[in-house]
Amino acid sequence: MYRERPAGFAGAVLWTSATTAGAAPTRVLPDGCLDLLWSSRCGLTVAGPDRTAHLSGGGPAERWVGLRLPPGIGPAVLGVPAAELRDRRVPLAALWGDRDVARLAERAEAAPADVLTEIAVRRLRAAGGPDPVGARVVAALAAGASVTATAAGTGLDPRALHRRCQHLFGYGPKTLARILRMGRALALARAGTPLAEVAARCGYADQAHLTRDVRDLAGVPPTALLG
Repeated sequence: MYRERPAGFAGAVLWTSATTAGAAPTRVLPDGCLDLLWSSRCGLTVAGPDRTAHLSGGGPAERWVGLRLPPGIGPAVLGVPAAELRDRRVPLAALWGDRDVARLAERAEAAPADVLTEIAVRRLRAAGGPDPVGARVVAALAAGASVTATAAGTGLDPRALHRRCQHLFGYGPKTLARILRMGRALALARAGTPLAEVAARCGYADQAHLTRDVRDLAGVPPTALLG
C-alpha cells in the first residue's frame, strides 16, 4: 500500500508504504529526486538519485515513511553533492554522525513524518534555500529545451552546467532530461493518451524510440508500467 501527500514546503512530498513479508519487489523509477526515509527496519536513511529503476522490498514486512525532495533540493538539505549518493541507499548517520542522528531516530519512531519534515525545513533554511539554478534547469529541460539552450538560459557554459547538474541532481543534464521526459510520457500514457501520440508530444522519434528509452531507464517497456 502506497500513499502520498504534499509536505507543505518547496514542492516536497510525504509518502508512506507498507510491505508484507515475501511480497513482490516494487519498481521505483528514477525521477531526479533524493528521499529522506524512515524504515521500521533500517531507521533513518537517504535514497540517492537513481539512474535506472530500483527494486524495493521483497524481504521481511516493513513500513516506510519518506520525504521526497524535488530535483535539485536534496544537496541543500543533506549537505553533500547528489553525485555522492547516486544509485545508493545510505544510513543518515553515515552522513551526519551517530550522535546527531540517534536523537532524531528516537523521535522518528513515534512520528516519522513530522521528524523528516522538521529536518528538511530546518536544514534548508540554514542553507539559505535551494540553489535557484536547479529549478531553472529542471523547468527548461522539462519543457524540452536542449542542453545548449538550457546552459545559455542559466548563464552557464555547457561544462559548468554539467558540473552543477552533477552536484544538484547526481547526473548530467542529458540524463536528467531523459528521466524528466520519461516522467512526462508515463503521465500522459496513464491519462489515456495512446503511446504513439505520447511519443510525438514528448519529442521521441517514434513509439519504438519511446519504448527503448523507457526500457533502458525503467528496466521494462512502458506497457509493463501501465497495467
